[in-house]
Amino acid sequence: MIGRIQGTLIENKPPEILVDIHGLGYELQCPLSTIFSLPAVGDIVTLHTHLAVREDAHVLYGFSTHQERTLFRVLIKISGVGPKLALAILSGMETERFIRSIQDQDPGALVKIPGVGKKTAERLIVEMKDKLNALGAAGSMLITPLEAQVDRVQRVDALQDAESALIALGYKPAQASKAVTQVALDGMSSEDIIRSALKAM
Repeated sequence: MIGRIQGTLIENKPPEILVDIHGLGYELQCPLSTIFSLPAVGDIVTLHTHLAVREDAHVLYGFSTHQERTLFRVLIKISGVGPKLALAILSGMETERFIRSIQDQDPGALVKIPGVGKKTAERLIVEMKDKLNALGAAGSMLITPLEAQVDRVQRVDALQDAESALIALGYKPAQASKAVTQVALDGMSSEDIIRSALKAM
């Protein structure tokens, strides 16, 4: 099992990135929360990883934090939730907010995540709550202090708002995601990101 990698980021094409490690290029699928925290292409990146072995492929997933990987591993054990939906959940909602929604039994918050319908949200609440209870202390580690995450949450929200606005304007999701990722800087509002992305495109 590959649990962690460190190398040079040579491609960033959400949701996939390519990391060079001593001449070998590793392709990783990453949630948007990780994509937004990546350094510039050409810089060194360190990621926690999960290797999924299937009959037709070996797929490596990358995460910026241990908490994200832990949540991913819990999610893919739930009936009806595969790696694709697990990445969508991590991309659509910050880890702490997701866990709080489970604890508060709030399906309304979960259905806002792309790909999560009412039935899936209800199943997530039931099965995730049981799994978090089974994890005990490890489950509580998924929740980090809110104060330490405020800036990151605001940044992710601004990026997601900007991406949604570009899609509404007629751009393809892949185009919108790439443009937003390329122009976004720390502290930029969603409006600033949209204007910069439109100029870049």
